[in-house]
Amino acid sequence: MTLHIYDTMAGQKRPFTPLEPGKVGIYVCGPTVYDMSHVGHARVYVAFDTIVRYLRRKFTVNYVRNYTDVDDKIIKRAREHNEEPGVLAQRFISEFEADMQSLGVAPANLQPRVTDHIKEIVDLVERLIKSGAAYPVDGDVYFSIEKFPTYGRLGRRRIDDMEAGARVEVDMKKHHPMDFALWKAAKPGEPFWDSPWGKGRPGWHIECSAMSAKHLAESFDIHGGGKDLIFPHHENEIAQSEAASGKTLANYWMHNGFVNIDNEKMSKSLDNFFTVREVLEKFDAQALRYFLLTTHYRSPINFSDQSVREAEARVKYLYETLARMDATITDGPTAGTYREAWVGDLVAGFEATMDDDFNTAKVIGDLSEAFSLVNDILDHPKDKDTDARTLRALRTAITEIGSVLGLFTDNPAVVLERLSSRRQKDAGVDPLAVEDLIAERAAARKAKDFARADAVRNELAAMGVVIKDSPQGTTWEMA
Repeated sequence: MTLHIYDTMAGQKRPFTPLEPGKVGIYVCGPTVYDMSHVGHARVYVAFDTIVRYLRRKFTVNYVRNYTDVDDKIIKRAREHNEEPGVLAQRFISEFEADMQSLGVAPANLQPRVTDHIKEIVDLVERLIKSGAAYPVDGDVYFSIEKFPTYGRLGRRRIDDMEAGARVEVDMKKHHPMDFALWKAAKPGEPFWDSPWGKGRPGWHIECSAMSAKHLAESFDIHGGGKDLIFPHHENEIAQSEAASGKTLANYWMHNGFVNIDNEKMSKSLDNFFTVREVLEKFDAQALRYFLLTTHYRSPINFSDQSVREAEARVKYLYETLARMDATITDGPTAGTYREAWVGDLVAGFEATMDDDFNTAKVIGDLSEAFSLVNDILDHPKDKDTDARTLRALRTAITEIGSVLGLFTDNPAVVLERLSSRRQKDAGVDPLAVEDLIAERAAARKAKDFARADAVRNELAAMGVVIKDSPQGTTWEMA
């Protein structure tokens, strides 16, 4: 099946054909680093991390994701902290990278910063002025949207409608209310760089045009980001890039849906956000990643503690199944029959589902059926050799699919221990106290004091501890 991608510009799914056979260039707008990343950011970068992982199965991928490390918000926050803007930006870059590592989000091939690309930005602004698409005023430089007739086509907006909404903030320096800044004249106490128009710094939008052109090309395959960037950021990128180059900026535009809290977009401006760090203090990182992938990347997802708690319970079940598989699988015979169709259908279904605009929600649903099959084989073995070969093949397939999802590739014992430790901590359970009670129960059973043994089991159950007796002894876990 041919890979199809929903293109925001076209408003529909389109067959994907890279500009250069076998190679893909993708640019995703990175964070403005003035604060801790929130779950909305996690959704963007988990989604595109998964998309890039899948693309790498088919193509050589050059993935570029930038850092905005100079910006009004950074300058404002640095003043509040009595800190240099560059120092604050670096601190939050480090925090962002730690959060992404926790979530299994791999670094992009290139992670350029605005402050390392001032020359490229100045050169691009000069090109736009020379072409007549931009104009300088008192040290600022603005892009003239009237010189770009198709302005607004990405977000399907009409200039007249946007102008009406902009009249409340008319800037007399602008030729048109919707003109936007490419270069901002320096204000006292702000970071600045020299330019032909005086000391200043880049506007927000121009940075991505300059960096994508340098590290990919003036025209590349995929540009991505959150849905909130469609307007004005991506609209402005298109205008300034295409006005300068005369080329189509990106062949495909991809945008992920919002994370909502009570069906309202999660954002810092609305002060209704949870940072990634706050969520990971309560839940396992695999659970948060799993939760984010259970909804198609273009659809909104409603965040709540309960939904992530349910995802964590599901992750626990799946890793328990993997642990059972690993304990059962042997290096038995490779010849003979096995349930080949089931395994083949799983892998083929995965490919077909991801080729349909990266539908991770359906992939996870199909994986759940595969795990049910695994448990059926483990619970009701029929033929030792056939079962062993089937389990080995399914384990390989699950690992292959998991490597794209960023799930189910860790050592099951490590994940289960981590989850158990977290539940113990949340419940305030002392493992040593549990072991003492288990020992007391064992002694009571040995003395045939079954009433006391049952009382200890009930005491453990009240603590949220589930015990399992076997010929090898008694084990326990949190419910």
